[in-house]
Amino acid sequence: MTNDAFDDSAQLRLEIAAAAARLVAQDGADYGSAKRKAARQVLGDAPNRPNILPDNDMIEEQVRQYNALFLADSQPARLFQLRTIALQVMEALQQFHPLLSGPVLNGTAGPHDEIYLQLFAESAKDIHIFLLNKNVVLDMSESPHFKGARYDAVETASFLWKNEGVHAAMYELDDMRGALKAKADGKVLRTDIAGLRSLLAASLADGVPAAD
Repeated sequence: MTNDAFDDSAQLRLEIAAAAARLVAQDGADYGSAKRKAARQVLGDAPNRPNILPDNDMIEEQVRQYNALFLADSQPARLFQLRTIALQVMEALQQFHPLLSGPVLNGTAGPHDEIYLQLFAESAKDIHIFLLNKNVVLDMSESPHFKGARYDAVETASFLWKNEGVHAAMYELDDMRGALKAKADGKVLRTDIAGLRSLLAASLADGVPAAD
């Protein structure tokens, strides 16, 4: 009985993850809203079970599978394009120790994805002034701190770079400590300019075409 219930929950969790992945890949939904909408699609009016929602790693894996099945002819080139533009932005902002995160880093980025950066400075105002002096039109908002909910949200500057959306979260210099440390399972959550260059070089070595 217990094993049957466990198997049923595991299967439902996988179905929700697959449905959420379709929403992410097709519509550009964020993981949080995608998993909630997917749960409604899969469970209908059935009462929610505790711990039935998949975690983000599970959804990410399903996005990879979706890309491989349905976007194999276009997604690698799109990813290469976004990584190339991300490198250009990071080089322009090099004095603020830029780190790349999100789908462009983990390799799942598709047609709806944008570039997510983390910048580090004595003051967010320094970054703000630098971008304004470059005549970059900014849309300011806040993002959750990557270290968790017990830390204050950080200012985030959103702007266009070569017609691609860029979201640059602005952190204090002290926040750099441990930022490049991988998770216990070895997963890398952010990378610097050198790391991104290595990813692009690997793509070229594998023969992945660059998008126009």
